[in-house]
Amino acid sequence: MITVKARFDGHVFVPEQPVNLPVGHILDIPIVPPAEETVSTPPLVELLELLEQLPANPDWPADGAAQHDHYLYGTPKTA
Repeated sequence: MITVKARFDGHVFVPEQPVNLPVGHILDIPIVPPAEETVSTPPLVELLELLEQLPANPDWPADGAAQHDHYLYGTPKTA
């Protein structure tokens, strides 16, 4: 018995590599999901997960998001 990875295109199973079988050969195809089903994580989610692992920096201002113009460009703080 051999194992062949195939994709279902909505109509037929398409093998991912060449298969040496005679045309018209009938097969039994058990449907088994891949051993490692990988779900890709969006890059932004990966970045946020990495940032959450970093320790908090006590030197960063607590109002950095609200007052970003002040910290980036030196404008007066807004109320």
